[in-house]
Amino acid sequence: MTHTMHESGHFENVRSAPAGPALTPFARLHHKTGPLLLPNAWDYASAAALAAEGFAAVGTTSLGVAAAAGLPDGAGVTVEATLALARRLGEGRFLFTVDAEGGFSDDAEEVAELARSLYEAGAAGINIEDGRADGTLAPMGLHAAKIAACKRAVPSLFVNARTDTHWAARQEDETATRLALYEQSGADGVFVPGLSDPAGIAELTTAISVPLNILYTPTGPTLSELTALGVRRVSLGSLLYRSALAAAVTTATAVRDGRPTDPSAPAYAEVQALVRAGRGPAGPGPGPV
Repeated sequence: MTHTMHESGHFENVRSAPAGPALTPFARLHHKTGPLLLPNAWDYASAAALAAEGFAAVGTTSLGVAAAAGLPDGAGVTVEATLALARRLGEGRFLFTVDAEGGFSDDAEEVAELARSLYEAGAAGINIEDGRADGTLAPMGLHAAKIAACKRAVPSLFVNARTDTHWAARQEDETATRLALYEQSGADGVFVPGLSDPAGIAELTTAISVPLNILYTPTGPTLSELTALGVRRVSLGSLLYRSALAAAVTTATAVRDGRPTDPSAPAYAEVQALVRAGRGPAGPGPGPV
């Protein structure tokens, strides 16, 4: 399992970490002088490439995992794909956290068992959301029970409790109440995707004591602005996966239409090296493709 990383500058300048048991390396990343910028990967190569660029940790994107398998996101049908990816990522030398939708169950103990399996695979964290496929929100007591069960089962796993009050459900008036309950239930951090109003973000950072996670959007506050507002974690969500799809289509159509292609794509050997670096020596394999 991969639960440690080099004790380098990644963990210096720890700020206002909560009292109590020693923080894990992943949890400590949320208490530095600046927020944890968390890029989200969808397979081993994308995660390894991001780690190689110096990102202290990576997350997974449930959309990327689901779409790669030809399945819908947020429908609770990708538990096996999610576990399989976690096991592959656990072979690497980087910290990672897993987007587990709503935990793939409304049984708190089943969600806790999933959390335990992810931790055993090497995950440092789990993200579980209260949004449902039909656009409604799970009862806050139910989601709180999932959070509490996960923390009882795996105290060292960083539980990021997501509320979709600013997402499809559009129940913004419940945000503070839900976050307070999730924090009381043991959440190590809270996540409010869709919230981009600076005043609303600032209000939440003063109302909660755990790190606030915000989803970066190209039209929302910049990273430096989110830092000034007190945000402790900034996720990229499915942005990288969607950008990769766009790049693939752009390259293919450029070849078809006789336009120049992007020469900055990594070489075959570079991609092979990403895999071999984390998994040890490999066989000769096929020729460059």
